Amino acid sequence: MVVTKGLVGTLALAALVAAACTSVAQPGRSSLPSDPSSYDESPTTLIAQAAILDAKGVAVASASFRDTRLGTRVEVRAVGLPPGKHGIHIHAASKCEPPDFATAGGHFNVSGKQHGIAGSVSAHAGDLPNLVVGADGKGSLLFYNPHLTLNRAASNGLAFGPGTSIVVHADADDERTEPSGNSGARIACGLVKVVG
Repeated sequence: MVVTKGLVGTLALAALVAAACTSVAQPGRSSLPSDPSSYDESPTTLIAQAAILDAKGVAVASASFRDTRLGTRVEVRAVGLPPGKHGIHIHAASKCEPPDFATAGGHFNVSGKQHGIAGSVSAHAGDLPNLVVGADGKGSLLFYNPHLTLNRAASNGLAFGPGTSIVVHADADDERTEPSGNSGARIACGLVKVVG
């Protein structure tokens, strides 16, 4: 029997397909892995954190960041913010000087996009969904941001150049498509620090 390169390639492909199809599909059952966290694995050991302080220097929230296959996982936990919805964004400067936190600069926007709905193609890299805080001052936010990374060499990296901060606003983010959005006064700020 004469074996050609084409036949070898076909046999190799057939072996791969057979190996990939070892499970039998069942009606009404997903063929995806039963553990969805496998899609949330971090490609690096880098993580970032921020202690978010109010104008008096009191810790009112914390944020953690890590890269995943779905984008940078941003998790915010509030422990002492006023009740209601608050706009929250990554800002372009690694400075948090009270009382108004103006030193944090504008929204992190390396691609020159318009302010908009977090995660959309047209949004700032630093746009995040509103943080909802209960009557007890507690709240949480979990969001996968496809426009951010912890890679220090990437222009959309949280630690690129001068670094970044995370700012909590007094009011809800209106999520309108405009240069800066409108979320009211800045009431808390934290420096994003990449570790690992």
